[in-house]
Amino acid sequence: MSSLLKVDNEIKTKVDAFRERITAEAEDLVANFFPKKLLELDQFLKDPSINISELKDIHSEINLTVPDPILLSNLHDGLEGPNAKKRKLEDESGNDMKTGTKVFVMPGGMMKCNANLVDLIEKVKPEIRTLIEKCNTVKMWVQLLIPRIEDGNNFGVSIQEETVAELRTVEGEAASYLDQISRYYITRAKLVSKIAKYPHVEDYRRTVTEIDEKEYISLKIIVSELRNQYVTLHDMILKNIEKIKRPRSSNTDALY
Repeated sequence: MSSLLKVDNEIKTKVDAFRERITAEAEDLVANFFPKKLLELDQFLKDPSINISELKDIHSEINLTVPDPILLSNLHDGLEGPNAKKRKLEDESGNDMKTGTKVFVMPGGMMKCNANLVDLIEKVKPEIRTLIEKCNTVKMWVQLLIPRIEDGNNFGVSIQEETVAELRTVEGEAASYLDQISRYYITRAKLVSKIAKYPHVEDYRRTVTEIDEKEYISLKIIVSELRNQYVTLHDMILKNIEKIKRPRSSNTDALY
């Protein structure tokens, strides 16, 4: 085979060292890190910060007061006439005309995020990132164990491919959790902007609290799913470790 493709010996040595490093790291992840992490996350699910029974306790104050009603004169919408154009502002020279831009100023300064949820998110995000990185390492290990393509005796290879597919699925689901967190911030920001624009509409204020409650529940579900994924991967790989490491053996036990 070496005669068909010339490989630099130095590069081959480095690649072999990389394979050995990935193998050692992945095997340690499956044997030790995964069970340790699932126990940590199981303990995290018992933490008081993620088990608040009264969801109103995670609400944050919206420091936007409702202004007094504005009394308009008989003019149409406060403008000079029914067909009045957008108001324009003159610069100091009085020559150029510029269209004014409406800017909303928060009376209480910057509108703060929900501190309770931000603290919880900052605890959950590293756990999501860790799962993605560890799954990627284990996936690479299993892929490197897949033997060359041959006719017949491929049952072990199918188990390896099934394991890789499961690891890839877990990676994708974990990445979607990060996307969900980003969407929460964007959605909440739009609602707060609506409150600043329409301070008399109570539904916008209520929607912010509903969004916060929904995100709190979602974060607890995310932590639970992270734990379950560690459990599933650890169990699946251990039950099929013989076929994963030696797919060409004569043993034809079924995939658990």
